[in-house]
Amino acid sequence: MSGPVEDSINRLTAKRKSALMIEILQGKTTMNEASRTYDLTPTEIEGWVDDARRGMKNALRAGFKTMLSALESR
Repeated sequence: MSGPVEDSINRLTAKRKSALMIEILQGKTTMNEASRTYDLTPTEIEGWVDDARRGMKNALRAGFKTMLSALESR
């Protein structure tokens, strides 16, 4: 049975998610391998990869300093 404590323990941090996305984008691991390793659905991982690609594209489009300023103003 899965409860709130188990869910929070199994949840990936943003730092771990970003490291996993980098590994996938660099071809060091596949979405299927990550899915099995972290007990995640391929659809969930695909969403993260899509988010990562959009984030990189936006960061490159806007420039790092502009993105940093926007984040700091929040």
